[in-house]
Amino acid sequence: MSINWFTFILLSLAVFRLTRLLVYDQITEFVRRPFMQEYESLDENGELEIYLIPREKGLRGWIGQLISCYWCTGIWISIFIFSACWFFPRLAEPLVYILSIAGFASIIETIIQSKISEE
Repeated sequence: MSINWFTFILLSLAVFRLTRLLVYDQITEFVRRPFMQEYESLDENGELEIYLIPREKGLRGWIGQLISCYWCTGIWISIFIFSACWFFPRLAEPLVYILSIAGFASIIETIIQSKISEE
């Protein structure tokens, strides 16, 4: 597998999107839930805030620490995507394209939303 600038950008966007999907997106909350605990507290306005904090001990705590850290998860996702491309290129290529397109689209959406909120 040769990595040129285009491939590098595609892989980077794919890693970005999959990492964000696992760490932040609501659709994957069911994946994070066994490894996190909910804590509730009242803010200065008396409104209830819910925080997700990694469990404290054992394998579930370790995984909770991992998936609550964007940078840590990004490294493991990079290893996963690169390995998939290396060992199973025909299966990984469509996944990389889909994630890359979604990643690029999310960057565009973030830029548009920030411009709208400035107005």
